[in-house]
Amino acid sequence: MEELKPLENRNFIDAFIEEDLAAGGQFEGCKVHTRFPPEPNGYLHIGHCKALTIDFGTAEKFGGLCNLRMDDTNPTKEDSEYVEAIQNDIHWLGFDWGDRFYYGSDYFEKDYEFAVELIKKGLAYVCDLTAEQFRECRGEIGKPAVSPYRDRSVEENLDLFERMKNGEFPEGSRTLRAKIDLASGNFNMRDPVIYRIRYLNHHRQGTKWCIYPMYDFAHPIQDALEGITHSLCSLEFEAHRPLYDWVVSNVSIPGRKPRQIEFARLGIDHTVMSKRKLRQLVETGRVSGWDDPRMPTLCGLRRRGYTARAVRNFCERIGVAKTASVVEYAFLEHCLREDLNDTAERTMAVLHPVKLIITNYPEGKSETFEVENNPVHPEQGTHTITFSREVWIEAEDFLEVPVPKYKRMYPGNEVRLKGAYLVTATGCRKDENGNVVEVYAEYDPDSRGGDPADGRKVKGATIHWVDAATSVNAEVRLYDNLFSDAQPDGPDKDFLECLNPDSLTVLTGCKVESALVEDAKKFDALGAEREKQSAPSYQFMRVGYFCMDNKDCSAEHLVFNRSVLLKDSFKPAK
Repeated sequence: MEELKPLENRNFIDAFIEEDLAAGGQFEGCKVHTRFPPEPNGYLHIGHCKALTIDFGTAEKFGGLCNLRMDDTNPTKEDSEYVEAIQNDIHWLGFDWGDRFYYGSDYFEKDYEFAVELIKKGLAYVCDLTAEQFRECRGEIGKPAVSPYRDRSVEENLDLFERMKNGEFPEGSRTLRAKIDLASGNFNMRDPVIYRIRYLNHHRQGTKWCIYPMYDFAHPIQDALEGITHSLCSLEFEAHRPLYDWVVSNVSIPGRKPRQIEFARLGIDHTVMSKRKLRQLVETGRVSGWDDPRMPTLCGLRRRGYTARAVRNFCERIGVAKTASVVEYAFLEHCLREDLNDTAERTMAVLHPVKLIITNYPEGKSETFEVENNPVHPEQGTHTITFSREVWIEAEDFLEVPVPKYKRMYPGNEVRLKGAYLVTATGCRKDENGNVVEVYAEYDPDSRGGDPADGRKVKGATIHWVDAATSVNAEVRLYDNLFSDAQPDGPDKDFLECLNPDSLTVLTGCKVESALVEDAKKFDALGAEREKQSAPSYQFMRVGYFCMDNKDCSAEHLVFNRSVLLKDSFKPAK
């Protein structure tokens, strides 16, 4: 066998796998085989993304395989809607499972057979204690648990388990327990439940089954049947590893037994990662749905304008650790900003428009200018914009009485209109409430492109604008953190009371370049498929990065979501 070369930038999981693949290792001569096993009871979020990038990414590193398996052994909240969404999100991130797509429920027959096998070996028994009653009998450190049903005969257990399967007992009245060690210091080993009675309609199996295997029993069996070499999971399963090993060691599945390795889950400030809590946000109308751009779900991040490359880069850069930690949301934004700075097309948009009238520009005249698409990539060329006597500028770009260090428009100050001319403000008109509604200015005809013919230095700022004659209206949604509290999941907190009341601001009547209508038409042509992919992203010059809303935007009604601000307050560690 060719000698394995250590991977560069390896983490502790890679190190374990290299040991297993080396001569004399547990998986010498084997192909690395991992799996990603989401439960289809909700949409994937950024925390799942870390897990799936580890599962799929580790397989890629070692030239191995990764299965996708829906962990649908609990029929309570599972639905085919979530199955499709999970598949789409994984494909969006750039991973693929080939023909290795499975359901946990595919193995119900096998799970049942192995449970019967454990009973016949004297390693499982039917228990009549309710969950509450067993907790009372579970003992404590140094004090063994007790069960009055532990010594039932094999024949009685087989009969009772068969009757459980046939639906003869009420829900919750009986369970099947593994017979392991009532004195174990690891309470997961104190005769854990491996089957329970549930009278629910399964999204694939219907009412065929009324007994369902517990995750700790079904999962190791599924891994072993699929030939998984390394079962990578989050740190809360570390205490369950002895039970994982016990199951695969006591059922008659041929081949090498999979190895479980745990890593720390991803925590991000200003958000929650619990699917139960995310579902509560959706069902109580605090957000518009699972794909609300404020949600940490992958479909929500995608709708907000996050790219697959930015999300994967984030997961890779935070690394793989054994110790739980909380990552700043600002770092996720930093990764997106880096990507969009490289890829987003530049355009001009005015969010709080005030009309600028250039009084000495000929009425009826119009001309065109070329503006760069992306200064990071000059090879991407330019696009054409129009200019006329009236343009829209940001309200904040004019002050009748300037404040100290203000370098934008005020009477007597000369500024550049991006890519067009130098203009000097001469005055303004206000409405009855004192708000500026029109700004007046004069332009220098010899400054086309923004450079004066006489070479004078212009101390004023360069401001963005759009032509009033050709611009189109747009709705712009400004998103902020969904929670104002950095740790809404903290102890003694009601996460709903931590919601940020200013997490969404909707602006109407914004003005954008007319070329964006043509982009929207192309996006419209994708139909329903457009919700499954990233929407066109732009840098609105001087404002931030925005994308077309992949659900509500159309050529007739442009809707843009703010993805992230231009300013980067995050300072990555060196």
